[in-house]
Amino acid sequence: MLTRDSWWWSGSAGCWEVGDRDRQGAWGAGGKERPANPRGCMEHVPAGLVPHEVLVVPPQLALLYEEVLYTIRHRLGKPEHHHVADSQELYAYVQKAFGMDAEEHSIIMQQVKELESPIFCLKATVKEAKGILGKDVSGFSDPYCLLGIETKSQEPVHPDHKKRMKAVVKDLIPEDQIHRTQVISQTLSPVWDETFILEFEDMETASFHLDMWDSDMVESVRHKLGELTDLHGLKRIFKDARKDKGQDDFLGNVVLRLKDLHCWDDRWYQLEPRTETYPNRGQCHLQFLLTHKKRATTSSRTQPSYTVHRHLLQQLVSYEILQHQAGSISWDGELSQHASTVLYLHATQKDLSDFHQVMAQWLAYSKLYQSLEFNSNCLLHQITSIEYQWVQERLRPEQKAELAESFQSLLTYGISLIRRYRIIFPLSVPRSTERLQSLLRVLVQMCKMKAFHELCMLSPDLPQMVSMALKVVGTGESLSIQYKLFLPLLLLEVIGDLQQWMMVLCCCCVVGEADAFIHRDGPLALSNFHQWFKEAVPQWLQKAYTIALERAQRAIQMDQLTPFGEHNKHSTSTVDLSTCYAQIVKTWQQLNWPDPEEAFMIMVKLVEDMCKIALMYCRLIKERAEALSLSEQNEGEAANRLCIVVNNIKQLRLLILKLPLQLDWAQLVERTEAVIDQQQIQHTLHNQLDSAVSCLDHEVRDVVQALPTVLCPSPHCALPNASLLSLQSIIPLMKFLESELQYLNEHLVQENFKSLLALLWHHTLAVLSAAAGQQVPSTQCYKKLHCALKSLELCFYAEGCGLPLETLHTAAFLSLETHLALCSSTSRKLIQKYFSNRIQQQLDTSSEKYGAVTIKALYRPSEQKLRVEVLNAVNLIPLDSNGSSDPFVQLTLEPRHQFPEVVARTTQCKRNELHPLFDEAFDFLIPPEKCRQEGACLLLTVFDYDTLGANDLEGEAFFPLCHLPGLDADEDQADTGRVPQTRLPLTHPKPTGDEILRLLESRKGDKEAQAFVKLRKQRAKQSKETDPAP
Repeated sequence: MLTRDSWWWSGSAGCWEVGDRDRQGAWGAGGKERPANPRGCMEHVPAGLVPHEVLVVPPQLALLYEEVLYTIRHRLGKPEHHHVADSQELYAYVQKAFGMDAEEHSIIMQQVKELESPIFCLKATVKEAKGILGKDVSGFSDPYCLLGIETKSQEPVHPDHKKRMKAVVKDLIPEDQIHRTQVISQTLSPVWDETFILEFEDMETASFHLDMWDSDMVESVRHKLGELTDLHGLKRIFKDARKDKGQDDFLGNVVLRLKDLHCWDDRWYQLEPRTETYPNRGQCHLQFLLTHKKRATTSSRTQPSYTVHRHLLQQLVSYEILQHQAGSISWDGELSQHASTVLYLHATQKDLSDFHQVMAQWLAYSKLYQSLEFNSNCLLHQITSIEYQWVQERLRPEQKAELAESFQSLLTYGISLIRRYRIIFPLSVPRSTERLQSLLRVLVQMCKMKAFHELCMLSPDLPQMVSMALKVVGTGESLSIQYKLFLPLLLLEVIGDLQQWMMVLCCCCVVGEADAFIHRDGPLALSNFHQWFKEAVPQWLQKAYTIALERAQRAIQMDQLTPFGEHNKHSTSTVDLSTCYAQIVKTWQQLNWPDPEEAFMIMVKLVEDMCKIALMYCRLIKERAEALSLSEQNEGEAANRLCIVVNNIKQLRLLILKLPLQLDWAQLVERTEAVIDQQQIQHTLHNQLDSAVSCLDHEVRDVVQALPTVLCPSPHCALPNASLLSLQSIIPLMKFLESELQYLNEHLVQENFKSLLALLWHHTLAVLSAAAGQQVPSTQCYKKLHCALKSLELCFYAEGCGLPLETLHTAAFLSLETHLALCSSTSRKLIQKYFSNRIQQQLDTSSEKYGAVTIKALYRPSEQKLRVEVLNAVNLIPLDSNGSSDPFVQLTLEPRHQFPEVVARTTQCKRNELHPLFDEAFDFLIPPEKCRQEGACLLLTVFDYDTLGANDLEGEAFFPLCHLPGLDADEDQADTGRVPQTRLPLTHPKPTGDEILRLLESRKGDKEAQAFVKLRKQRAKQSKETDPAP
C-alpha cells in the first residue's frame, strides 16, 4: 500500500511512481520469506499505527479518500448477495485501507456530507420483447414503448378507481420526461436495443414505468381486407371500427420500484395487463444500470472517471496484498468482499465499461507487481480479458500511450528478474521454479497480445531477450534447470543446438572410422575405368527406353481402369509406370558416372525419355478409357473411368516433379559448374521438365472438362440453363450438385476434385447471374436467389475441405453477391446504404468547386443532445442574375425513418452573399445508438432563396454522425471551444442517379421509396454535374 511518505504523482498520466524493489528483499539472504514492504513505507510500523505527529495527509490521498466516501454515502441499488450491505463496514474498511485515523476520517467525512448530492440516473436499455399480443388484422402488431420515472406514490387518484391504469406513462409523467422507442412493424417479437438515461431524485419513492403500445395508422378498409387471414382478423376489423381513428392499442406495461433494483440488472419482465381479458401479454427484456451525473467531488470534477477508478483500485489492491503478506500468505489475486463492493459501486456509479475496468486492473496490477511480492499469475486474467475485448478505437491517445508504457515497463522488469534469477528465484526457496515459470508465461502471453503488437512500436524477440539474460556462467545443475524451465520459450534455439550436436557426433564417428582405416591397406584404386563402357552407354539408354515404353504399353492394355485397392483411387498401370521410373532412377544412382560433362548428357537423355513415356501414357490411357466405354455403354462406369484417368495422370505428374530430387540435380550442378553454364542447365533440364508438366496439366483439364458431359448426357439431368432457371429450380440444382459432387469426391483424388469444383463453380455463377439479370417480381425472389448463392458458396467451400475462399470469391461472385444483396434489401436498408455511399463520397471529395460550409458539432452523452454550430459558407456559386446569391442552410438528420420526430432546421438567409457568415447554433435530441446506425448523417443543404419559384441548389454536404466528437466519451466535454471546426466541400448529385435509386424507383408500391426517389430526383434536376463521357 502506498502510504503518506511514499505518495507522489507522476504528472499528467495520473499514475503513482513506485520504486523498483530488489526481489531479494522479499526472501532475505538466507532464503526465508518475510513480509514485503514497498519503498517509502515506514519500516516495522503498520499503516494504522503511525504516530500522530507524522500524520499529514497528502492532498491527492485526501481527494481520493473523499471520492471513496462519497461513493459509499450515495450508494444506489439493492446490494448483491456477495457484496457487503452495511455501509458502516465499508467505511471502516476504507479507513484502514487508506491508513486514516478517526480524526482524519471524521474531518473528511464531514466535508463529504456538505457536498452536493449527485444527479441519480437510471440507464435503461429496452432490448426486446417476445410473445406479445397481435392487435392488427394481420395477426401482428407494430409495437413501441413509452418509458419514464414516476416519483410520486402509485396509489390511484380517486378511491373508487379500481381498474389498473391504462396510460401509466402518459397520465403520470410529464411529457418532456417521457422517452419513446421506435416502432417495429409487423412483428410479435420486436427487437429495439435502445438506451435511455432517466433522472430521478429519491430511490425510495421513484418507480420505473414502461408502457408497450401497438401503433395504429389510419388505413382503408380495402387495405385491411387485403391483410385478412382468418376469422379473428375479421373481428379485429369490427373492433377497430368502434375506435377513434389513429388510436393506439395497449399491449402491456412494466412497473418497478427503483429500490428493488440492483446496481446492474438484466432480466425478462412479464408485461402486465390492464384487464383480465388477456392476462398473458408476453415478456419484455430490460437492462438497468444505476449511475451518477455531476458528482461534486474534486476528483470527479477534475479527472477522467477511468483515471480516478484506477487510482482507487491501486490503493485497495496494495492494501490487500500487504494484508496477506503480513500473515505470511501469498496473495492469489482475489479481492475481499469489502474491496470488491467498493470498486463495484464506484465503477457502476461512474458508468465505466467492462473494457475500461479491465484496463484499470491491468495498469494497477502490472505496476504493483514491480514493487510488491505476489503471484504473477494474477496478471493473466487481465491479459486474457484485454485480448478478448480489444478494440484500439475505444482508447484515447493518452490511454494508448499509458497502456504501451505498461507493457514495456513490465517486460523490462521481468527480463531484469530473469537476469538475476539465482538471487530472485533461488533453489533453496520452495516453489521458486513455479514462480519463474509463472513469470515467463505472463511475458509470453503479453507479447502475443494484439494490443501489444499494435501499440508497441518495436515487437521484441522474447526468446532472444531471455537467452541474453541467461548468458551467465553457472554450475551444471543450474544450467540443466535453465533448459528445463525455458524449453517452451527457447524451443527453436534448443532444436538448433541439438542439430549442431548431432552434426558434431556424426563428424566424430566419421573421424573415428577414418582413424580406424588409416592403418589398413586401402582398396585397389582404378582410374578412368568408366571409359571402358563409354561407347555402350548410348545403346544401353536406348534399350532401356524401348523396354520401359513397351512395359507401359502392356500395362495400359491390361488396365481395366478400376481402383486396385480399397483405399486407392488409381489403377494398376500407374504402379507399373512408377516401377519403371524407380528402376531408371536406381540405375542412375548406381552408374555414378565420374565425368561431369558426360554425366550431364546422360541426365538429359534420361529426362527426355521419361517425359516421352509420360506423354505417351496420357494418350494411350485416354484411348483405353474411350474403348472400354464404347464396349459397355454404361454412363456411370464411363464417368468412373474418366475419374481414374484423371487420378492416374495426376499421379504421373507427381512422379515427374520428384525427379529433380531423386536424380539429385543439385549435386550434378555442383559437379558441372566448372564446365557447363547454369543457364544451359536451366534451358535443358528444367525447361524440359516444365514442358512435360504443362502438357500433363493440359491433359487433366481436358478430361475434367469432359466429366460434366459424361455425367449429364441428356438435357433432363444436365445443369439448368439460364433461360430455364427459376426459383423452383434452385432446389433441384442443389440436389444435383450434392449427389454428383459426392460421387466425384469418392472417385477423384483431392487435387483433381478441386479442379473439377472450380469449373462447376464458374458455370454455376454464370447460371445464377443470368437468372438475376431477368425481371424478378419482388424482393422476396431476390432474397431466395441470394440465399441460394450463399448456400452454394457453403456447399463448394465444404467447411474448408472444398475450394478455398479466394477461389470462390471471384470478381463475378462479388459482383453478383453485391447485386443480390441490394435487390433483396428493404427500402429502408437501401436508403441507409445510399447515405452511406454519399458519406463516403463526401470523405473522398477534396474539390470545392461548388464552395464549402464550415460547422462545429459536439455530442453530449449525459443529455443525449447533438449541438451543431453553422459558422459560414465560402466560394458559393452565383445563381441570381446580379451575379450573387441569397444563401441559407437547411439542416436535416438522415435517413428520415431513423429520425421521424426530428424536424428540419434552417439558418437565416443572407442577402447578396457568396461568402455568408451565419454563426447559428442548433440542438437535436437523439439517443447515441441512432448516431451509430448505418448511414446516419447530418445533411447540410445550401439553397439560394428565391421569392418566386423553388429555391435553387447551391450544394449539399454529408457529415457522418458516427464521427461526432464526444459520442464515445465517458463524460461530456466541458469546453465546447476546443471542438475542432469541420470544413465540408459542397457536392452535387449525379443527374442519372445510381443503382440504389433505380432499385427504389422500381418498387412502385412502396410509398416511402417513391417519396425518397422523388426528393433525390428534384435535387438531381438542379445539379450542375454532368454525366461522364462514355
